[in-house]
Amino acid sequence: MHDSTTSSLETEAIRVRRLRPSDLEPVIRIDSKIVGRRRDEYFKVKLEMATNETGIEVSLAAEVDGMFVGFLIARVFYGEFGLMEPVAVLEVMGVNPDFQGQGIGHALLGQLRTNLLGLGVRTISTEVSWDDQGMMSFFHREGFTPARRFCLDLDCEELRRREETSV
Repeated sequence: MHDSTTSSLETEAIRVRRLRPSDLEPVIRIDSKIVGRRRDEYFKVKLEMATNETGIEVSLAAEVDGMFVGFLIARVFYGEFGLMEPVAVLEVMGVNPDFQGQGIGHALLGQLRTNLLGLGVRTISTEVSWDDQGMMSFFHREGFTPARRFCLDLDCEELRRREETSV
């Protein structure tokens, strides 16, 4: 979907390719601009896992005029979350803030959808912070809807404190 009120690069100007191990530093740099801190170890592990999955191109990079401007890291699971069919999980995605609103995320997700359909994977799942309205709006425009399942968290420290005080 294209929002005519948003400036957009021509689709041909955005090159989407497979994410490579050499993309580690540009991924960290873009993510740190977005979240406000570097997550070197997190991305070292994520990128290693993503680039070692041979033949399944579901982690992607976007370039404009040869410049690394965005990425997504996804994985394919078979029978996860109590589902029988395969599902892709979009773990993390980032677009250089200077290029946001120009179709980079749309191009990345478009290529991801194409690759997944070629693998017979029909569903992409992801999580978004409830208060991140920008990402919520982006995913809504891209066709995502709320899942039919709840995501549950357990604060182990809080549970331990409650158990200790109830004894």
